[in-house]
Amino acid sequence: MKRTKTSKAWMQEHVNDPYVQRAKSEGYRSRAAFKLMEIDDRDRLLRAGMVVVDLGAAPGSWSQVALRRVGAAGRVFALDLLAFEALPGVEFLQGDFQDEAVLRELETRLGDLRADVVLSDMAPNMSGIDTVDQARSIYLGELALDFAARHLKPGGSFLVKVFQGDGFMQYRGEIQRHFNSLQVRKPKASRDRSPEVYLLGLGKRGD
Repeated sequence: MKRTKTSKAWMQEHVNDPYVQRAKSEGYRSRAAFKLMEIDDRDRLLRAGMVVVDLGAAPGSWSQVALRRVGAAGRVFALDLLAFEALPGVEFLQGDFQDEAVLRELETRLGDLRADVVLSDMAPNMSGIDTVDQARSIYLGELALDFAARHLKPGGSFLVKVFQGDGFMQYRGEIQRHFNSLQVRKPKASRDRSPEVYLLGLGKRGD
């Protein structure tokens, strides 16, 4: 298939992207690693010995960051619809987070553990229709928040990617009901033209 001007431009930008180059040189699976690292460096989410759940984990760069920061005493559980090349120390489940059977399997793997941090970098399959993509993004965010509300320890943290647009402010309000504070983060590795932002709930309120 002949490449379009748009695809050629994207490839050129991707190849020259400093975060792509850094990811390759530092052994991370994607440039997204630097989004999480910047947020964690600022907000101190990940510490040694923590239990972390990474939703929408493929190709694995956030799990890599989490694993390195929680260390051998910590636990990292990852889930994605897509295949995930094994990462020693990361417990990966392949499946659709929207599927109740997959969610139950993830809960079974957690057992009696409660998470210190829930991460969600999930994104919908993009249709190119802004209103559709926005609604799907908020829906995935709501599912992730419901999981975090049920499986985070009191005092835990929730970091989620969403697209700005219709429903965004209402979703922010939902997070605020469950956490003592809410921060909005747009890390440098997030491209300026992208509508994505990261919402960070800190200090989950007690059950």
